[in-house]
Amino acid sequence: MKDSLKKIYQIIDDLSSSNTLKKYRVVSSSQGSWLIVDDKKVLNLCSNNYLGLAADDKIRQASIDAINKYGVGTGAVRALSGNSFLHEELEKALAKFKNVEAVMLTNSGFVANLIAVQTLVDKEDIVISDELNHASIIDAIKLSQVQTKFIYPHNDLRGLEEKLQEAKVLQKEKRSDGTDKIILIITDGVFSMDGDLAPLPGIVKLAKKYGAVTMVDDAHGEGVVGKGGRGIVDHYNLHGQVDIEVGTLSKAFGVLGGCIAGNRKLIEFYKQKARPFSFSTGLSIPDTAALLESVKILSNSPSLVENLWENAAYLKAGFQKLGFDTGHSETPITPVMIGDEIIAKTLSANLFEEGVFATPIVFPMVPKGKARIRVMPSSSHTKKDLNFGLEKFSIVGKKMGLISR
Repeated sequence: MKDSLKKIYQIIDDLSSSNTLKKYRVVSSSQGSWLIVDDKKVLNLCSNNYLGLAADDKIRQASIDAINKYGVGTGAVRALSGNSFLHEELEKALAKFKNVEAVMLTNSGFVANLIAVQTLVDKEDIVISDELNHASIIDAIKLSQVQTKFIYPHNDLRGLEEKLQEAKVLQKEKRSDGTDKIILIITDGVFSMDGDLAPLPGIVKLAKKYGAVTMVDDAHGEGVVGKGGRGIVDHYNLHGQVDIEVGTLSKAFGVLGGCIAGNRKLIEFYKQKARPFSFSTGLSIPDTAALLESVKILSNSPSLVENLWENAAYLKAGFQKLGFDTGHSETPITPVMIGDEIIAKTLSANLFEEGVFATPIVFPMVPKGKARIRVMPSSSHTKKDLNFGLEKFSIVGKKMGLISR
């Protein structure tokens, strides 16, 4: 063991001794309403597979057919010989689905946020970010090395306007190249821990008033909110009014990857200048073919989104009837609020013993004292599945003294 890494190893020892070391359960089945986890069959209530597409037969077959015809890898970055026509077709399909001029594929939603921010702004610009934005947005802002950044209170339009007023004063000083500083407002569309929506119409209105650029991370909105799951911009009918839409293809779409959507020139700018795009091999052939089929299914099957919302409403009503606090979610994300981190972990462990896989969300994913079990229904769950989950929550909750009913 090298002494130079001693402090790193000490971190792991400290996590182990404080019982806060993350433990990763092992899934040995295809994704669905039920999983085989650590060799045990359990009800899956903690997946982002909103529409049940991760193991869909049509998507599987599309991937298999593409492998048989084109192989697996693309062999190079897209700027060389790795720009498959499947990539081009998927970008066109996503643009049509999202009602935007153009889309750029990325290897993940996390990478999409990194690209969207660090390619657009640098240390001389100004960023204004919601305090509960995703970790990838926080890291993207850090990577951009922007020196002037403001954090506004969660979903607080008045707080946002105060930051915009400060930014507007600072913008009067030009960049070193003589151009105006960009003011970039960033927000999640659906906040993943609480399930609430960003007040996007108000954000867009303020952005127009102060001449700011708007960016929304719609990772938990695509496939969930809006007409047929077209996302937060569609939900609020703001097409063409949000400058940058970032999404992920690993949640509702059921596969892997991310995307940036916007007007044609902006997307071309990203394709020309984004280093993580230019220096990374694109999505694999089977992933891209599978995503093309996902977009096709979602475009033609609004019932999947309808089933998801029906299941979410049923589950929330069930939890509330039992006496659990489900927070202020406006989406299928259903947080069962616990508060204490040890209790949340114990509840999760006891649920697993009863056949329910529902992981605890604790600090630093949420603030201390805000621990919860984030329950994630899907369109593939049956009422029988949901009743099973509610029954087990009831049994364990009563045993732990969390509910009395």
